Amino acid sequence: MKSISKYIFGLLLLACVNPLSGFAQKTEGMVTYERQEFWSKIIGQLTYLSNEEKDRVKQTWGKNDDGWKSKTKMYFNANESLLTHMEEASEYGWSSRTEDYFIYRNYEKEKKIEIIEMLGKTYVIEDSLRAPNWKVLNQIKDVAGYVCMKAVTEDTVKHQKITAWFTGDIPVSAGPERFYGLPGMILELEINDGDVVITATKVEFKKLESKELALPKLKGKKIKDADYDQLIVKHIKDSIKSYRNPYWAIRY
Repeated sequence: MKSISKYIFGLLLLACVNPLSGFAQKTEGMVTYERQEFWSKIIGQLTYLSNEEKDRVKQTWGKNDDGWKSKTKMYFNANESLLTHMEEASEYGWSSRTEDYFIYRNYEKEKKIEIIEMLGKTYVIEDSLRAPNWKVLNQIKDVAGYVCMKAVTEDTVKHQKITAWFTGDIPVSAGPERFYGLPGMILELEINDGDVVITATKVEFKKLESKELALPKLKGKKIKDADYDQLIVKHIKDSIKSYRNPYWAIRY
């Protein structure tokens, strides 16, 4: 009840800050997100890593404090959303292969399908929607030109603190990665106080073609959310026992 009361207060605050926002609501288009992974910060928190493993991570990711960057795109309308990698050419003109990563949600039917490549395999996760247990706070900031409110939750599988910034100006309960369930579009997401930051860099409203919300026909092992959680937990435990970085094979 406290979170709901705070959210109502926040809506009133947003209305004062942006009185025209209620007339500018749009529910169909595409969001481009930039994901930054700060590996020097992440490595410092993985205290169980062997020195050899720390050196391996540093050699792979370097000491780039600007963050390792990649982009995703999310198509959305009032009832559905589909998130996937955005293909980008390197400075040499070729595109490197990205792992299979498609997050589809149908909010009207309360169903989801996720195609995720991890641990050397491709998994197809089909299950009902179960939104995180968000706590909405009375803090606001601008993201991509939108006034956003702050909400927090916890990834209970990876034991990560999650901070989201969402806007009621885009009244679609979608967001980047596997996070959603707020009364507005999530435009920024922080994992573990900035280990990873995903920020919307562009919001484009347009009429979508049906193919833009269609999943590709990829083969994979079909599992449920509970199976996915068990795989992640076991992999992290095994990695800790072996003094290895678990995030070689799963998404941080």
